Amino acid sequence: MKRHLLDPSVFETLILKPDVEGIIAELANTAYKDEIDKASVQYSGIMCVEVALRRDFSAAFRKILRFMKGDESEKYIKILLGRWDVQNIKTILRGKNIHIPSAEILECLIPAGELDDTTMIELLKQPDVKAVIDLLATWSISYAKPLTRAFKEYSETRDLSLLEYAIDRFYYNNALRAVKGESYDDRLVREMVMTEIDVTNIKTVLKMIRDKIDAEEARSYLIEGGISLDTEKLLTMVRAGTMEGAVKLLETTPYSFLSKVPDETLKAGKISVLEKELEKYLIKLGISRFLGDPLSIAIPIGYIWAKYNEITNIRIIARWKTADVSEKELRGELVYV
Repeated sequence: MKRHLLDPSVFETLILKPDVEGIIAELANTAYKDEIDKASVQYSGIMCVEVALRRDFSAAFRKILRFMKGDESEKYIKILLGRWDVQNIKTILRGKNIHIPSAEILECLIPAGELDDTTMIELLKQPDVKAVIDLLATWSISYAKPLTRAFKEYSETRDLSLLEYAIDRFYYNNALRAVKGESYDDRLVREMVMTEIDVTNIKTVLKMIRDKIDAEEARSYLIEGGISLDTEKLLTMVRAGTMEGAVKLLETTPYSFLSKVPDETLKAGKISVLEKELEKYLIKLGISRFLGDPLSIAIPIGYIWAKYNEITNIRIIARWKTADVSEKELRGELVYV
């Protein structure tokens, strides 16, 4: 499956295409041909690309799950793919919370875990946040439990972060419990999960600073179990009071790369720039697992992140072709590994 990933030269070709139609034609010469051909029967332009990529992404990961069916490795794959279920549910809840059209929400979803494309489309048909949670519960999707428990407080405050924190904590706590062992595979997956906890907590801290939330209130939104940042370190970042101060406190950690973000970006409170850098870090860490033991879970981890990176880059290129942006700006958004 790795050999079907796109060569870097293909991305260069896609960048130089003048429009989305050119990108579709180029993708039809790659491993995406079958899904592009199917999608083009019903869709054109950016929707053709989006539908083809979603279907290909989902098919690739369902194939990996079939490989591991009944094997010890199935547990690890479900944990790794679960992060996208959480991401997708949060995206749907955010969209419903602010009444974004379902078609626009769908474009932001990545069907990789338990929730396939058909399932997410059904969730998008629901009229509001409560209906989405109720449908998850009807289907006995495990993520409905923390969301149902947190819904009462959300309904009183309309603070969506309550639901987001509840589902994040549920996912990460369950994932860490499942990989307590000391086998090579347990350690690999645990390191990825703990790193994601760090990244999630850093994003939370940045939002707390932006919204001027005090440290004691922030404490209830932090998730325990990070690999490099404990709760006290994170609260110290909150107490710094500014993004510049918080980022400075990361200089002795693996996240020191955030200090390279321009000061004007930090002062302007552009959290999205910092979030993008953190996502790049996760992608690079995941893909680096290709160098691990070839008979372990390391290779599926590497492939999952490489495929995610590939799909993300194609989507960025296709979307930006519909906007009036320079090639330099476009290249700045891509992650090359």
